[in-house]
Amino acid sequence: MSDAALKTSPLHDRHVALGAKMADFGGWEMPIEYPGGGVVREHTAVRTSVGIFDVSHLGKARVSGPGARDFVNRCLANDLGRITEGKAQYTLCCNDSGGVVDDLIAYLRSDEDVFLIPNAANTAQVVRMLAAAAPEGITVEDLHESYGVIAVQGRKSDEVLQALGLPAGHEYMSFVEADWHGHPVIVCRTGYTGERGYELVPAWEVAGELWDALAEAVAPFGGLPCGLGARDTLRTEMGYALHGNELSVDITPVQARVGWAVGWKKDEFWGRDALVAEKEAGPKRVAWGLLATGRGIPRAHCEVKLGDEVVGEVTSGTFSPTLKNGIALALLSPDVAAGDEVVIDVRGREVPATVVRPPFVEVDVREG
Repeated sequence: MSDAALKTSPLHDRHVALGAKMADFGGWEMPIEYPGGGVVREHTAVRTSVGIFDVSHLGKARVSGPGARDFVNRCLANDLGRITEGKAQYTLCCNDSGGVVDDLIAYLRSDEDVFLIPNAANTAQVVRMLAAAAPEGITVEDLHESYGVIAVQGRKSDEVLQALGLPAGHEYMSFVEADWHGHPVIVCRTGYTGERGYELVPAWEVAGELWDALAEAVAPFGGLPCGLGARDTLRTEMGYALHGNELSVDITPVQARVGWAVGWKKDEFWGRDALVAEKEAGPKRVAWGLLATGRGIPRAHCEVKLGDEVVGEVTSGTFSPTLKNGIALALLSPDVAAGDEVVIDVRGREVPATVVRPPFVEVDVREG
């Protein structure tokens, strides 16, 4: 996709004014990092204090009408019956073969109103699938450019929200529909960094004003605007799956170790039969973490060898600013076990690594 065709967030002019390095994320021109220290500085701000992220490229959709909750529950993998109104749930949109079309967050507003946050590039497909399956009386709306999304992440995130008069301190994976200067804002205790934090969902036209207020509020704590480069290093340290890397139409929840987001006791959801069969038979590859023990930064698609045998490949790799070390997520043969010493082929150079179970960094996201 050419730069001219890229969509821009409601905060685009703010990023440009700050001199951010921009790149294509799912068809959206978004900030990778800001001047003055880049990814490592921004990553460290989140791990030690607080950072704010523009993630308005994420999709937004709404399923409404009588029986909306039950309809969504018959489609998406996780069990919406496990949560109550005001709670959010990580879930998966799978195809008939059990591959993951997208992973997303479902906000349960009521039995007749489910708000969804899919990934940017997959929003249209998720909406199409839901709309095609919807019975009479159920409406599926693509609201991608109706709302912005701003993530406030880090141990000082509660104080930042309180400075703006926004609710804070509610339970992990719950949300509050708040009022900010006369504008509705959803405040959800979620995030993609492993730190205590929130994701704020304002109307598109309000996002700029809210971002400016947040940028002012984080400054006394040493907080920073953070780009999607730091978001990626933070989530990789936690072992969080990224769609297109650790999850895809070719990588199932069973292989990716996200079976906890599947309602196995449900009678119906997209891909159920294939996933149940795979779970019973055992997957042919399994997600693991790799901690480099030699110099080198693993990258996606690097081969992983155990002895002379290729046992899998890296799905995500980066330098960990916290550990000051190369780390990776990988899909490996089920014969591989934690503690195994492997070799990663990084552009023809063999980098030794230890197989580990993520997270690489211990953070209690629920308590912060």
